[in-house]
Amino acid sequence: MKNVTDSFVSLGHWPSAGSFGFNTDILATNLINLSVVLGVLIFFGKGVLSDLLDNRKQRILNTIRNSEELREGAIEQLEKARDRLRKVEIEADEFRVNGYSEIEREKLNLIDSTYKTLEQLENYKNETINFEQQKASNQVRQRVFQQALQGALGTLNSCLNNELHLRTISANIGILAAMKQITD
Repeated sequence: MKNVTDSFVSLGHWPSAGSFGFNTDILATNLINLSVVLGVLIFFGKGVLSDLLDNRKQRILNTIRNSEELREGAIEQLEKARDRLRKVEIEADEFRVNGYSEIEREKLNLIDSTYKTLEQLENYKNETINFEQQKASNQVRQRVFQQALQGALGTLNSCLNNELHLRTISANIGILAAMKQITD
């Protein structure tokens, strides 16, 4: 340390002989050179360094502001998406409920129409049975009537003579003609 102070002291006392020499003390000369370079750098580089730091600070602040704006925009979009999701879920629930009620309504309508169809088929069946019973009854009556008529004709033919037979036929023809006039 004594060498350092000696080198500063020796700067003030230069010999007037005008000789130029080298200081061989490495530590003393390096410290002087470094202090001079640092002083020049600080004096001239202070503005440049502060400008660089200010620019860097502004870029960082701008990046933070942009990030905050993007974050706020993302939060808004997220809220909008959540609102849309809630609305869609509500609509889906309404469609589901309406769909279920519509299905139930269609099911009841189908059951009602099936019962009505079955009722109509039952009515048609009963009408067909009644018609077939009447038809069979009419056929049985016709056969019974024909057999009775044939039996009566057979009895009449064996019991009647020709004159009585002709009067009976004429009377029956008159009855049939009167029946024909009534039906017309």
